[in-house]
Amino acid sequence: MDRPSSESSGVGRRGFLGLGGAAALGRSLLSHDGGWGRHGFLMSMASAAETSGSGAGSSGGLPPLKITDVRVIVTCPDRNYVVVKISTTEAGLYGVGDATLNGRELAVAEDLKQHIAPLLIGRDPEQIEDTWQYLYRGPYWRGGPVQMTALAGVDLALWDIKGKRAGMPVYQLLGGRTRIGALAYTHASGRDFAEVEDGARRAIERGFKCVRAQVAIPGLEGTYGTAGAKPAEAAAGRVANMASLPQTEVFEPAPYLSTVPRLFEHLRAKLGQEVELLHDCHEKLDPIQAARLARDLEPYHLFFLEDCLRPEYKESFRLIREHSTTPLAMGELFNSLWDCVPLIKEQLIDYIRCDLGHIGGITAARKVAALAELFQVRTAWHGPGDIGPPTHAANVHVDVSIPNFGIQEMVFFPDVAREVISGGPEFEDGYMNVSDTPGLGCDVNEEVAKKYPYRRSYLPTARRKDGSVHDW
Repeated sequence: MDRPSSESSGVGRRGFLGLGGAAALGRSLLSHDGGWGRHGFLMSMASAAETSGSGAGSSGGLPPLKITDVRVIVTCPDRNYVVVKISTTEAGLYGVGDATLNGRELAVAEDLKQHIAPLLIGRDPEQIEDTWQYLYRGPYWRGGPVQMTALAGVDLALWDIKGKRAGMPVYQLLGGRTRIGALAYTHASGRDFAEVEDGARRAIERGFKCVRAQVAIPGLEGTYGTAGAKPAEAAAGRVANMASLPQTEVFEPAPYLSTVPRLFEHLRAKLGQEVELLHDCHEKLDPIQAARLARDLEPYHLFFLEDCLRPEYKESFRLIREHSTTPLAMGELFNSLWDCVPLIKEQLIDYIRCDLGHIGGITAARKVAALAELFQVRTAWHGPGDIGPPTHAANVHVDVSIPNFGIQEMVFFPDVAREVISGGPEFEDGYMNVSDTPGLGCDVNEEVAKKYPYRRSYLPTARRKDGSVHDW
Protein backbone atom coordinates (compact mmCIF):
# COMPACT_ATOMS: atom_id res chain seq x y z
CA MET A 1 0.00 0.00 0.00
CA ASP A 2 1.31 3.50 -0.85
CA ARG A 3 2.51 5.61 2.03
CA PRO A 4 0.28 8.71 2.41
CA SER A 5 1.95 12.02 1.58
CA SER A 6 2.30 14.75 4.17
CA GLU A 7 -0.32 16.73 2.28
CA SER A 8 -2.90 13.92 2.24
CA SER A 9 -2.33 13.07 5.87
CA GLY A 10 -2.80 16.67 6.89
CA VAL A 11 0.72 16.98 8.33
CA GLY A 12 3.10 19.01 6.19
CA ARG A 13 6.66 20.05 6.85
CA ARG A 14 5.62 22.76 9.29
CA GLY A 15 3.24 20.37 11.03
CA PHE A 16 5.95 17.71 11.35
CA LEU A 17 8.40 20.20 12.83
CA GLY A 18 5.74 21.51 15.15
CA LEU A 19 4.89 18.03 16.40
CA GLY A 20 8.54 17.26 16.95
CA GLY A 21 9.03 20.48 18.89
CA ALA A 22 5.95 19.77 20.96
CA ALA A 23 7.15 16.25 21.78
CA ALA A 24 10.55 17.50 22.85
CA LEU A 25 8.91 20.15 24.97
CA GLY A 26 6.63 17.58 26.59
CA ARG A 27 9.52 15.27 27.50
CA SER A 28 11.53 18.03 29.13
CA LEU A 29 8.63 19.43 31.11
CA LEU A 30 9.11 16.51 33.47
CA SER A 31 12.23 16.27 35.63
CA HIS A 32 13.85 12.93 36.52
CA ASP A 33 11.56 12.55 39.52
CA GLY A 34 8.42 13.28 37.50
CA GLY A 35 8.11 16.93 38.57
CA TRP A 36 8.34 20.07 36.51
CA GLY A 37 11.90 20.82 35.44
CA ARG A 38 12.37 24.59 35.07
CA HIS A 39 15.73 24.28 33.33
CA GLY A 40 14.45 21.64 30.92
CA PHE A 41 11.36 23.71 30.18
CA LEU A 42 13.35 26.83 29.33
CA MET A 43 15.84 24.92 27.21
CA SER A 44 13.07 23.22 25.25
CA MET A 45 11.26 26.51 24.72
CA ALA A 46 14.45 27.97 23.26
CA SER A 47 14.93 24.89 21.07
CA ALA A 48 11.34 25.00 19.83
CA ALA A 49 11.62 28.71 19.07
CA GLU A 50 14.82 28.13 17.12
CA THR A 51 13.19 25.34 15.09
CA SER A 52 9.92 27.16 14.37
CA GLY A 53 11.74 30.42 13.70
CA SER A 54 13.63 28.98 10.76
CA GLY A 55 10.87 30.25 8.50
CA ALA A 56 10.41 33.62 10.23
CA GLY A 57 9.79 36.55 7.97
CA SER A 58 8.17 34.44 5.25
CA SER A 59 4.59 33.45 4.46
CA GLY A 60 3.54 29.82 4.42
CA GLY A 61 7.09 28.52 4.08
CA LEU A 62 7.96 30.89 1.25
CA PRO A 63 11.54 32.15 1.06
CA PRO A 64 12.44 35.36 2.90
CA LEU A 65 11.49 38.58 1.14
CA LYS A 66 13.32 41.90 1.10
CA ILE A 67 12.62 45.37 -0.27
CA THR A 68 14.97 46.22 -3.13
CA ASP A 69 13.65 49.53 -4.46
CA VAL A 70 11.29 52.36 -3.55
CA ARG A 71 10.13 54.51 -6.46
CA VAL A 72 8.22 57.77 -6.02
CA ILE A 73 6.19 58.78 -9.07
CA VAL A 74 4.73 62.30 -9.25
CA THR A 75 2.30 62.74 -12.12
CA CYS A 76 -0.53 65.06 -13.16
CA PRO A 77 -2.95 63.45 -15.62
CA ASP A 78 -6.00 65.38 -14.32
CA ARG A 79 -4.47 66.62 -11.05
CA ASN A 80 -1.28 65.81 -9.13
CA TYR A 81 -0.79 62.35 -7.64
CA VAL A 82 2.13 60.90 -5.69
CA VAL A 83 2.45 57.14 -6.19
CA VAL A 84 4.76 54.87 -4.18
CA LYS A 85 6.00 51.68 -5.85
CA ILE A 86 7.94 49.22 -3.66
CA SER A 87 9.78 46.34 -5.35
CA THR A 88 11.01 43.16 -3.71
CA THR A 89 13.49 40.32 -4.19
CA GLU A 90 10.73 38.15 -5.65
CA ALA A 91 10.61 38.65 -9.40
CA GLY A 92 7.58 40.69 -10.45
CA LEU A 93 6.31 41.23 -6.90
CA TYR A 94 5.78 44.89 -6.04
CA GLY A 95 3.25 47.03 -4.23
CA VAL A 96 1.57 50.29 -5.22
CA GLY A 97 0.49 52.93 -2.71
CA ASP A 98 -0.85 56.49 -2.83
CA ALA A 99 0.87 59.38 -1.00
CA THR A 100 -1.01 62.36 -2.43
CA LEU A 101 -1.39 65.47 -0.26
CA ASN A 102 -3.25 68.14 -2.19
CA GLY A 103 -1.16 71.31 -2.55
CA ARG A 104 1.93 69.82 -0.86
CA GLU A 105 2.68 66.90 -3.16
CA LEU A 106 6.39 67.64 -3.60
CA ALA A 107 6.95 67.91 0.15
CA VAL A 108 5.67 64.35 0.56
CA ALA A 109 7.63 63.12 -2.47
CA GLU A 110 10.90 64.52 -1.12
CA ASP A 111 10.23 63.08 2.33
CA LEU A 112 9.79 59.68 0.71
CA LYS A 113 12.83 59.94 -1.55
CA GLN A 114 15.33 61.51 0.82
CA HIS A 115 14.33 60.23 4.23
CA ILE A 116 12.06 57.18 4.09
CA ALA A 117 13.20 55.15 1.07
CA PRO A 118 16.73 54.58 2.41
CA LEU A 119 15.26 53.13 5.62
CA LEU A 120 13.19 50.57 3.69
CA ILE A 121 15.84 48.96 1.51
CA GLY A 122 16.60 45.47 2.81
CA ARG A 123 13.60 45.33 5.18
CA ASP A 124 11.04 42.54 5.14
CA PRO A 125 7.93 44.04 3.43
CA GLU A 126 5.66 41.60 5.25
CA GLN A 127 6.45 43.11 8.66
CA ILE A 128 3.91 45.86 8.13
CA GLU A 129 3.18 46.77 11.75
CA ASP A 130 6.86 46.88 12.66
CA THR A 131 7.62 49.07 9.65
CA TRP A 132 4.75 51.39 10.56
CA GLN A 133 6.01 51.78 14.12
CA TYR A 134 9.59 52.24 12.89
CA LEU A 135 8.66 54.99 10.45
CA TYR A 136 6.28 56.73 12.86
CA ARG A 137 8.32 56.61 16.06
CA GLY A 138 11.82 56.18 14.72
CA PRO A 139 12.40 59.72 13.38
CA TYR A 140 11.61 61.20 16.85
CA TRP A 141 9.86 64.12 15.06
CA ARG A 142 6.56 62.42 14.45
CA GLY A 143 3.19 63.13 12.91
CA GLY A 144 1.97 65.97 10.73
CA PRO A 145 0.21 65.68 7.37
CA VAL A 146 3.38 65.41 5.25
CA GLN A 147 4.97 62.64 7.30
CA MET A 148 1.72 60.72 7.80
CA THR A 149 0.81 60.89 4.11
CA ALA A 150 4.25 59.53 3.21
CA LEU A 151 3.79 56.77 5.79
CA ALA A 152 0.36 55.95 4.34
CA GLY A 153 1.83 55.57 0.86
CA VAL A 154 4.34 53.03 2.16
CA ASP A 155 1.73 51.25 4.25
CA LEU A 156 -0.65 50.80 1.31
CA ALA A 157 2.15 49.46 -0.88
CA LEU A 158 3.13 46.92 1.80
CA TRP A 159 -0.46 45.68 2.18
CA ASP A 160 -0.59 45.39 -1.60
CA ILE A 161 2.54 43.22 -1.55
CA LYS A 162 1.18 41.04 1.26
CA GLY A 163 -2.09 40.46 -0.57
CA LYS A 164 -0.36 39.62 -3.84
CA ARG A 165 2.00 37.18 -2.14
CA ALA A 166 -0.86 35.52 -0.30
CA GLY A 167 -2.97 35.41 -3.47
CA MET A 168 -5.79 37.26 -1.67
CA PRO A 169 -7.48 40.65 -1.82
CA VAL A 170 -6.52 42.81 1.15
CA TYR A 171 -9.98 42.62 2.71
CA GLN A 172 -9.45 38.88 3.22
CA LEU A 173 -6.26 39.60 5.17
CA LEU A 174 -8.28 42.01 7.35
CA GLY A 175 -10.70 39.26 8.40
CA GLY A 176 -12.90 38.76 5.37
CA ARG A 177 -16.17 40.33 4.34
CA THR A 178 -18.73 41.67 6.76
CA ARG A 179 -20.94 43.05 3.95
CA ILE A 180 -21.46 42.65 0.21
CA GLY A 181 -20.60 46.28 -0.56
CA ALA A 182 -19.96 49.74 0.87
CA LEU A 183 -22.85 52.22 0.83
CA ALA A 184 -21.59 55.27 -1.10
CA TYR A 185 -22.42 58.93 -1.45
CA THR A 186 -21.57 61.45 -4.11
CA HIS A 187 -21.81 65.24 -4.39
CA ALA A 188 -24.50 67.51 -5.83
CA SER A 189 -23.98 71.26 -5.99
CA GLY A 190 -25.14 74.31 -7.88
CA ARG A 191 -25.57 78.04 -8.07
CA ASP A 192 -29.10 77.81 -6.68
CA PHE A 193 -31.49 75.31 -5.14
CA ALA A 194 -32.82 74.15 -8.52
CA GLU A 195 -29.34 73.28 -9.79
CA VAL A 196 -28.57 71.34 -6.62
CA GLU A 197 -31.86 69.47 -7.00
CA ASP A 198 -31.00 68.62 -10.62
CA GLY A 199 -27.59 67.33 -9.54
CA ALA A 200 -29.16 65.20 -6.82
CA ARG A 201 -31.65 63.75 -9.30
CA ARG A 202 -28.81 62.82 -11.67
CA ALA A 203 -27.04 61.08 -8.83
CA ILE A 204 -30.18 59.17 -7.87
CA GLU A 205 -30.68 58.12 -11.49
CA ARG A 206 -27.11 56.83 -11.50
CA GLY A 207 -27.94 54.61 -8.54
CA PHE A 208 -26.89 56.67 -5.52
CA LYS A 209 -29.03 56.40 -2.41
CA CYS A 210 -27.09 59.11 -0.55
CA VAL A 211 -26.12 62.59 -1.80
CA ARG A 212 -24.10 65.42 -0.26
CA ALA A 213 -25.62 68.80 -1.14
CA GLN A 214 -23.81 72.16 -1.34
CA VAL A 215 -25.08 75.45 -2.78
CA ALA A 216 -23.51 78.79 -3.67
CA ILE A 217 -24.27 81.37 -0.98
CA PRO A 218 -25.83 84.54 -2.43
CA GLY A 219 -23.51 87.54 -2.31
CA LEU A 220 -20.39 85.44 -1.62
CA GLU A 221 -17.76 84.37 -4.17
CA GLY A 222 -16.33 80.90 -4.66
CA THR A 223 -18.47 79.00 -2.16
CA TYR A 224 -16.83 75.73 -1.11
CA GLY A 225 -18.20 72.62 -2.78
CA THR A 226 -19.90 74.35 -5.71
CA ALA A 227 -18.44 73.32 -9.03
CA GLY A 228 -19.84 75.96 -11.37
CA ALA A 229 -20.50 74.50 -14.79
CA LYS A 230 -18.91 71.11 -14.02
CA PRO A 231 -21.02 68.25 -12.66
CA ALA A 232 -20.24 68.03 -8.95
CA GLU A 233 -19.41 64.32 -9.11
CA ALA A 234 -16.73 65.07 -11.73
CA ALA A 235 -15.22 68.08 -9.97
CA ALA A 236 -15.26 66.87 -6.36
CA GLY A 237 -11.95 67.52 -4.67
CA ARG A 238 -10.45 69.17 -7.73
CA VAL A 239 -9.42 72.80 -7.95
CA ALA A 240 -10.67 74.60 -11.04
CA ASN A 241 -7.96 75.09 -13.68
CA MET A 242 -5.27 73.65 -11.36
CA ALA A 243 -4.65 77.10 -9.90
CA SER A 244 -0.96 78.04 -9.88
CA LEU A 245 -1.71 80.39 -6.97
CA PRO A 246 -4.51 79.98 -4.43
CA GLN A 247 -8.00 81.09 -5.32
CA THR A 248 -9.91 82.97 -2.63
CA GLU A 249 -13.39 82.19 -1.35
CA VAL A 250 -15.35 84.94 0.40
CA PHE A 251 -17.23 83.63 3.43
CA GLU A 252 -19.68 85.14 5.90
CA PRO A 253 -21.51 83.03 8.48
CA ALA A 254 -24.84 84.91 8.51
CA PRO A 255 -25.90 84.28 4.87
CA TYR A 256 -24.50 80.75 5.06
CA LEU A 257 -26.52 79.90 8.17
CA SER A 258 -29.71 81.26 6.66
CA THR A 259 -29.24 79.61 3.24
CA VAL A 260 -28.30 76.03 4.12
CA PRO A 261 -31.48 75.10 6.08
CA ARG A 262 -33.61 76.51 3.25
CA LEU A 263 -31.66 74.37 0.76
CA PHE A 264 -32.54 71.21 2.65
CA GLU A 265 -36.14 72.31 3.10
CA HIS A 266 -36.30 72.60 -0.70
CA LEU A 267 -34.61 69.24 -1.31
CA ARG A 268 -36.85 67.36 1.11
CA ALA A 269 -39.94 68.91 -0.45
CA LYS A 270 -38.81 67.97 -3.98
CA LEU A 271 -37.00 64.67 -3.41
CA GLY A 272 -38.93 63.21 -0.48
CA GLN A 273 -37.60 61.19 2.41
CA GLU A 274 -36.15 58.21 0.55
CA VAL A 275 -32.82 59.74 -0.41
CA GLU A 276 -30.25 60.29 2.34
CA LEU A 277 -28.86 63.85 2.41
CA LEU A 278 -25.55 65.10 3.80
CA HIS A 279 -23.84 68.49 4.10
CA ASP A 280 -20.23 69.60 4.61
CA CYS A 281 -19.49 72.71 6.69
CA HIS A 282 -15.76 72.35 5.92
CA GLU A 283 -14.58 73.55 9.34
CA LYS A 284 -15.96 77.08 8.78
CA LEU A 285 -18.12 77.58 11.88
CA ASP A 286 -17.57 78.42 15.52
CA PRO A 287 -19.31 76.29 18.19
CA ILE A 288 -22.39 78.50 18.59
CA GLN A 289 -22.89 78.74 14.82
CA ALA A 290 -22.45 74.99 14.42
CA ALA A 291 -24.93 74.24 17.20
CA ARG A 292 -27.46 76.58 15.59
CA LEU A 293 -27.07 75.00 12.15
CA ALA A 294 -27.30 71.44 13.49
CA ARG A 295 -30.50 72.37 15.36
CA ASP A 296 -32.02 74.13 12.35
CA LEU A 297 -31.34 71.08 10.14
CA GLU A 298 -33.08 68.60 12.44
CA PRO A 299 -36.44 68.67 10.56
CA TYR A 300 -34.70 67.50 7.36
CA HIS A 301 -33.13 64.37 8.87
CA LEU A 302 -29.61 64.55 7.50
CA PHE A 303 -27.54 61.38 7.34
CA PHE A 304 -24.84 63.54 8.90
CA LEU A 305 -23.49 67.08 9.16
CA GLU A 306 -19.81 67.03 8.33
CA ASP A 307 -16.79 68.82 9.81
CA CYS A 308 -18.59 71.67 11.58
CA LEU A 309 -15.54 72.87 13.51
CA ARG A 310 -11.81 73.26 13.10
CA PRO A 311 -9.93 70.10 14.12
CA GLU A 312 -8.18 71.89 16.98
CA TYR A 313 -11.41 72.37 18.93
CA LYS A 314 -12.63 68.87 19.69
CA GLU A 315 -14.06 69.79 23.08
CA SER A 316 -16.47 72.22 21.41
CA PHE A 317 -18.44 69.32 19.94
CA ARG A 318 -20.02 68.98 23.39
CA LEU A 319 -21.93 72.21 22.79
CA ILE A 320 -23.30 70.97 19.47
CA ARG A 321 -24.32 67.65 21.04
CA GLU A 322 -26.20 69.42 23.83
CA HIS A 323 -28.34 71.37 21.39
CA SER A 324 -29.07 69.01 18.51
CA THR A 325 -29.75 65.41 17.51
CA THR A 326 -28.42 65.88 13.97
CA PRO A 327 -25.76 63.16 13.43
CA LEU A 328 -22.23 64.56 13.28
CA ALA A 329 -19.15 63.48 11.31
CA MET A 330 -15.59 64.72 11.81
CA GLY A 331 -12.00 63.91 10.95
CA GLU A 332 -11.04 64.95 7.42
CA LEU A 333 -8.14 67.08 8.69
CA PHE A 334 -6.95 64.63 11.33
CA ASN A 335 -3.49 63.24 10.61
CA SER A 336 -3.10 60.87 13.54
CA LEU A 337 -5.22 58.11 14.99
CA TRP A 338 -4.77 59.82 18.39
CA ASP A 339 -6.67 62.85 17.04
CA CYS A 340 -9.75 60.62 16.94
CA VAL A 341 -9.71 59.40 20.51
CA PRO A 342 -11.50 62.23 22.42
CA LEU A 343 -14.42 62.52 20.00
CA ILE A 344 -14.92 58.77 19.84
CA LYS A 345 -14.63 57.86 23.51
CA GLU A 346 -16.95 60.70 24.56
CA GLN A 347 -19.39 59.82 21.74
CA LEU A 348 -19.37 63.42 20.53
CA ILE A 349 -19.64 62.28 16.91
CA ASP A 350 -21.51 59.54 15.08
CA TYR A 351 -19.11 59.05 12.16
CA ILE A 352 -15.32 59.24 12.09
CA ARG A 353 -14.20 60.68 8.78
CA CYS A 354 -10.43 60.33 8.62
CA ASP A 355 -8.53 60.16 5.36
CA LEU A 356 -6.68 56.83 5.22
CA GLY A 357 -4.09 58.54 3.04
CA HIS A 358 -3.31 61.15 5.70
CA ILE A 359 -3.40 59.18 8.97
CA GLY A 360 -0.94 56.44 8.09
CA GLY A 361 -2.86 54.05 5.86
CA ILE A 362 -4.70 50.79 6.51
CA THR A 363 -2.64 49.98 9.60
CA ALA A 364 -3.86 53.13 11.36
CA ALA A 365 -7.41 52.93 9.99
CA ARG A 366 -7.94 49.43 11.41
CA LYS A 367 -7.13 50.77 14.88
CA VAL A 368 -9.41 53.79 14.49
CA ALA A 369 -12.26 51.53 13.37
CA ALA A 370 -11.70 49.10 16.25
CA LEU A 371 -11.78 51.93 18.80
CA ALA A 372 -14.87 53.44 17.20
CA GLU A 373 -16.71 50.12 17.33
CA LEU A 374 -16.48 50.11 21.13
CA PHE A 375 -18.35 53.45 21.32
CA GLN A 376 -20.96 52.90 18.60
CA VAL A 377 -19.24 55.27 16.17
CA ARG A 378 -19.22 54.29 12.51
CA THR A 379 -16.68 55.01 9.78
CA ALA A 380 -17.07 57.40 6.85
CA TRP A 381 -13.58 57.63 5.37
CA HIS A 382 -12.69 60.69 3.30
CA GLY A 383 -12.94 59.85 -0.40
CA PRO A 384 -12.55 62.96 -2.61
CA GLY A 385 -10.86 63.43 -5.98
CA ASP A 386 -7.61 64.68 -4.46
CA ILE A 387 -6.46 61.25 -3.33
CA GLY A 388 -5.52 58.52 -5.78
CA PRO A 389 -7.26 55.25 -6.68
CA PRO A 390 -5.08 53.14 -4.32
CA THR A 391 -6.41 55.08 -1.32
CA HIS A 392 -9.98 54.74 -2.59
CA ALA A 393 -9.37 51.00 -2.94
CA ALA A 394 -7.94 50.84 0.59
CA ASN A 395 -11.04 52.63 1.88
CA VAL A 396 -13.30 49.94 0.49
CA HIS A 397 -11.10 47.00 1.55
CA VAL A 398 -11.45 48.30 5.11
CA ASP A 399 -15.14 49.18 4.66
CA VAL A 400 -16.18 45.67 3.69
CA SER A 401 -14.16 43.98 6.44
CA ILE A 402 -15.20 45.90 9.58
CA PRO A 403 -18.45 45.62 11.57
CA ASN A 404 -19.00 49.35 12.14
CA PHE A 405 -18.84 50.73 8.61
CA GLY A 406 -21.19 53.67 7.99
CA ILE A 407 -20.84 55.21 4.54
CA GLN A 408 -18.15 55.91 1.94
CA GLU A 409 -17.55 59.14 0.01
CA MET A 410 -16.59 58.51 -3.61
CA VAL A 411 -15.82 60.20 -6.91
CA PHE A 412 -15.47 58.97 -10.48
CA PHE A 413 -11.98 59.33 -11.91
CA PRO A 414 -11.60 60.53 -15.51
CA ASP A 415 -10.19 58.18 -18.14
CA VAL A 416 -6.88 60.05 -18.26
CA ALA A 417 -6.29 59.34 -14.56
CA ARG A 418 -7.17 55.66 -15.02
CA GLU A 419 -4.72 55.52 -17.91
CA VAL A 420 -1.94 56.23 -15.40
CA ILE A 421 -3.34 54.50 -12.28
CA SER A 422 -5.54 51.55 -13.12
CA GLY A 423 -7.91 49.65 -10.89
CA GLY A 424 -9.72 50.89 -7.83
CA PRO A 425 -13.26 50.37 -6.55
CA GLU A 426 -16.28 49.92 -8.77
CA PHE A 427 -19.74 51.41 -8.20
CA GLU A 428 -23.08 49.73 -8.77
CA ASP A 429 -26.59 50.47 -7.49
CA GLY A 430 -25.51 52.66 -4.60
CA TYR A 431 -22.58 50.57 -3.39
CA MET A 432 -18.83 50.49 -3.90
CA ASN A 433 -16.92 47.26 -4.15
CA VAL A 434 -13.49 45.82 -4.84
CA SER A 435 -12.62 42.77 -6.88
CA ASP A 436 -10.94 39.60 -5.67
CA THR A 437 -7.71 40.60 -7.39
CA PRO A 438 -4.83 39.88 -4.98
CA GLY A 439 -3.63 42.98 -3.13
CA LEU A 440 -5.34 46.34 -3.38
CA GLY A 441 -6.18 45.87 -7.05
CA CYS A 442 -4.39 48.95 -8.44
CA ASP A 443 -1.35 49.46 -10.65
CA VAL A 444 0.65 52.35 -12.09
CA ASN A 445 1.92 52.75 -15.66
CA GLU A 446 5.20 54.57 -15.18
CA GLU A 447 5.72 55.27 -18.89
CA VAL A 448 2.32 56.90 -19.26
CA ALA A 449 2.86 58.82 -16.00
CA LYS A 450 5.89 60.50 -17.59
CA LYS A 451 3.59 62.12 -20.15
CA TYR A 452 1.94 64.14 -17.37
CA PRO A 453 4.55 66.02 -15.32
CA TYR A 454 3.81 67.77 -12.04
CA ARG A 455 1.99 71.11 -12.20
CA ARG A 456 2.08 73.37 -9.17
CA SER A 457 -1.34 73.86 -7.63
CA TYR A 458 -2.88 74.99 -4.36
CA LEU A 459 -6.08 74.45 -2.49
CA PRO A 460 -8.15 77.65 -2.23
CA THR A 461 -8.01 79.99 0.74
CA ALA A 462 -10.86 81.93 2.34
CA ARG A 463 -11.33 85.44 3.70
CA ARG A 464 -14.14 87.35 5.34
CA LYS A 465 -15.57 90.44 3.66
CA ASP A 466 -13.40 92.61 5.89
CA GLY A 467 -10.31 90.96 4.39
CA SER A 468 -9.35 88.78 7.37
CA VAL A 469 -8.27 85.17 6.86
CA HIS A 470 -10.89 82.46 7.42
CA ASP A 471 -10.84 78.68 7.20
CA TRP A 472 -11.49 77.29 3.73
